[in-house]
Amino acid sequence: MNDLNAIVESAQLAFAQAHAPADLENAKAQFLGKTGRITELMKGMAALSVEEKKSRGASINLAKQAIEAALNQRRQQLADAELQAQLQAEALDVTLPGRQRGQGGLHPVSLTLERIESIFGSMGFDVAQGPEIESDWFNFTALNTPQDHPARSMHDTFYVEGGTAEAPNLLRTHTSPMQIRHAVQHVKKYRAASQVQAEGLFSGDMPEIRVIAPGRTYRVDSDATHSPMFHQCEGLWIGQNVSFKDLKFVFTDFCRTFFENNDLVLRFRPSFFPFTEPSAEIDIQFPSGPLAGRWLEVAGSGQVHPNVIRNMGLDPEKYIGFAFGMGPDRLTMLRYGVNDLRLFFDGDIRFLSQFQ
Repeated sequence: MNDLNAIVESAQLAFAQAHAPADLENAKAQFLGKTGRITELMKGMAALSVEEKKSRGASINLAKQAIEAALNQRRQQLADAELQAQLQAEALDVTLPGRQRGQGGLHPVSLTLERIESIFGSMGFDVAQGPEIESDWFNFTALNTPQDHPARSMHDTFYVEGGTAEAPNLLRTHTSPMQIRHAVQHVKKYRAASQVQAEGLFSGDMPEIRVIAPGRTYRVDSDATHSPMFHQCEGLWIGQNVSFKDLKFVFTDFCRTFFENNDLVLRFRPSFFPFTEPSAEIDIQFPSGPLAGRWLEVAGSGQVHPNVIRNMGLDPEKYIGFAFGMGPDRLTMLRYGVNDLRLFFDGDIRFLSQFQ
């Protein structure tokens, strides 16, 4: 009997020293396995008499039951310990406030576009919409761009499938095509209303065309101040008595309102664009701050070229106007003091959340 008590105590000690289910199963095999100590004792009973088998078998069964009880107890302890560790690892502090989904906001460039639309809207300008995949005619030809102009080459323009060799399709390189589309539809509407024949240039009376065309544009360019995808906002005012003086007044008022600075100085430098004549680059100068004293180019502008007026379906002898084009991305950089355009389009929430 003493040997059985020693085996039970040895099993209990082995089970207690097992700190993982696998270790416990290995310890079980030493006592209850096919070659375990209890199993060997059962095999040795074959040489005993009938009376000895009865008493010896009963003692071995009691020892086996004690070992199994110790085994089950240790299994439960290990299972409880594992559950407790899992609960601690996945514990929730119910006193903490709940985790809410953060509130989103508009992209800084979108904020700038909204601001531009609001300011020009207060001056009576409509907002035009148009496709980002354009035809060569609307993107270049209608705007008086020569066939050999560098902008038509592959290194500046993304050409896409569709169209023909003579009239390819492309990702628009500026939003000026929307001006042409808007003007053509405007002229068609009032030509029909005045019952003027469709042929020839329209020289009848109609309301002025006053529109801005904001949107995404695409060119093969990428550095700290350029991106393959960027934004532009073109403006157009066509009427019978629209002059360069109106252009200077409108754009000066816009810039001072946009930057909330009535002391902002504007400069119009002579330049060249195929779609305007005469043409001018527009520079601004801040009276104070880190950019004080520097001239910064913000837009191109000019009197709309007679050929472009004709492509709108209007008679350039009666209708005249001005156009301008600016980069909302550049205006956003100046307004918020950002010196790398690529930051706006990297998708870094840490950067973008500053503008909410």
